[in-house]
Amino acid sequence: MKYSEAEKKLRKFGCRWHEDGGSHPLWISPVTGKKFPMSYHRSEEIKPGTLKSICKLSGVKL
Repeated sequence: MKYSEAEKKLRKFGCRWHEDGGSHPLWISPVTGKKFPMSYHRSEEIKPGTLKSICKLSGVKL
């Protein structure tokens, strides 16, 4: 899955960009209330461990 695809799915669940976190943009999830990092490289594939972490922090199964 590419970051651009993940962003579309996360937006459907109400997740949104929160702030620039230095090298990565930080998103926030209304499901968990937690912030999680994404990537500026929207065309790159998400590595399996990173995808698992995003799912866990966002509370959204991608």
